[in-house]
Amino acid sequence: MTGNRIGYFVGSLAGNSINRTLSKALIRLAPEEFVFTEIPIRDLPLYNPDVDADFPAPARALKSAIEASDGILFISPEYNRSIPGALKNAIDWGSRPWGTNSFARKPTGIIGASPGGIGTAVMQSSMRGVLSFLDAPQLNAPEAYITFSPEVFGDGGEVKNEATEAFLRHYMDEYCAFVQRVLAATAPGHIGDEHPDSRK
Repeated sequence: MTGNRIGYFVGSLAGNSINRTLSKALIRLAPEEFVFTEIPIRDLPLYNPDVDADFPAPARALKSAIEASDGILFISPEYNRSIPGALKNAIDWGSRPWGTNSFARKPTGIIGASPGGIGTAVMQSSMRGVLSFLDAPQLNAPEAYITFSPEVFGDGGEVKNEATEAFLRHYMDEYCAFVQRVLAATAPGHIGDEHPDSRK
């Protein structure tokens, strides 16, 4: 594998977020050639189309970070059976103004942890609909709904259960391979591209 830049979102604003802990574990277990950079969402105001002509600085920074990433990973809790408001707000900023959708053709992955048994499954279902509309290819398998236990996850990203560690490593291997497949499939020179001599 060659190195790629992955931007990741943590969908919770909580300082002690279990999904932030999960993000540390995922980065530790990912192929070492990949570079992960968090795309922060805390300072974003609520999206308002009235400012489409002049985005605030945090929103401009968000779009730049998405566009600089080869792939996007969403690591998020589930709030009220759906996407947390702060994360949905960030997605709205990143997809606007109309015609400047920064998520388009970015290979994405969705994973989340919850204290409950369903492990963010309903949130992930909602996210898939949003990402499909945004033309963001998604890793469909393996699905990853993590039931979080503090006995398993250390604060620094350590995973103390061998089966859980193996599953998360497999997920990250599959996601990183998916990123490379999507990037290869959309590289210049593939079937359907305009022939370089066609404009002469």
